[in-house]
Amino acid sequence: MAHHVSGLGISPTSMDPRSHITDLYVFQKPGDASKTILVLNINPTSPITDAAVDHESVYELGVDTDADAANDVAFRIRFSPVQDDVQTASLQLATGREAAADLDAGDAVLLDAPVTFGSEPRITVAGDFRFFAGLRSDPFFADPVGAENKFQWTGKDFFADKNVFGIVLEVPNSALGPNPQVGVWARVLVPHDGRLVQGDRAGRPGIDANFNQNDDDKRVWNQQEPSHDREGFLDKFTHVFEQAGHPKHRATALAESLLPDLLTYDYASAEGFPNGRNLTDDVINMGIAQLSDGAVPHDGLRPHTDLRTDFPFLGDPHERN
Repeated sequence: MAHHVSGLGISPTSMDPRSHITDLYVFQKPGDASKTILVLNINPTSPITDAAVDHESVYELGVDTDADAANDVAFRIRFSPVQDDVQTASLQLATGREAAADLDAGDAVLLDAPVTFGSEPRITVAGDFRFFAGLRSDPFFADPVGAENKFQWTGKDFFADKNVFGIVLEVPNSALGPNPQVGVWARVLVPHDGRLVQGDRAGRPGIDANFNQNDDDKRVWNQQEPSHDREGFLDKFTHVFEQAGHPKHRATALAESLLPDLLTYDYASAEGFPNGRNLTDDVINMGIAQLSDGAVPHDGLRPHTDLRTDFPFLGDPHERN
């Protein structure tokens, strides 16, 4: 179920939910084809406290502009500790291969942007950029209980009343590079033994959860960059498709289409997944149809109706119990 769960259970891949990515969305801004919206949702536990993110971690959106699965552009977000119910964020933009690889390189796009803990979004504008971070309604829709029970659908959307911590950027397309066809992925860099290491990553929906079948694979996968995906995981992904009934040649072709794990996006197009991903795209049924070759019926679920029509597009958070 996208990156919300490990396999068909409902436990996060990473131990700390503050560093766990639930979903990545990338789409052309409605009504303005010159802008792109990037959404990084984290913390699948419907944040219990206002400290929903880790102020020692770095939350990054990477862009590959030349189809080699390595970052040429990096948007990095860092957060302050929560003090007196107040938290702020900063956004840094690094361009060029060397800069994108250096966590301290790049230019500050904005500083001290307020984080939203209530319903009314607090938005920061800096030139052609808009930024939002805070608690939001989770737009993801799926029936993990039915999926776990051999796709005997319950008709209930497990995520209908769940919250996430949303990070939303509005950027000019020019910030993504001159070629409109790019690859986008996200990662969280977490502190470990005095340095920052990659603790979680996300590209296309459902990849880690549905194709990495044991804890060792998940750990290796989430600690590596997309440029290494094929060498370590192509045979394993092919095997998953073979287990689902696809012949070898077809299974290999399908696995190759998923690796490296980048969300492919053409910013000149408003089409949704697999061109980027809209908040309303039915990615679960698309993925199941691909894996099962259309043998599994639709789960009957529909996109959430609480989405905003304006920035930051994610719906207001549900009241906490």
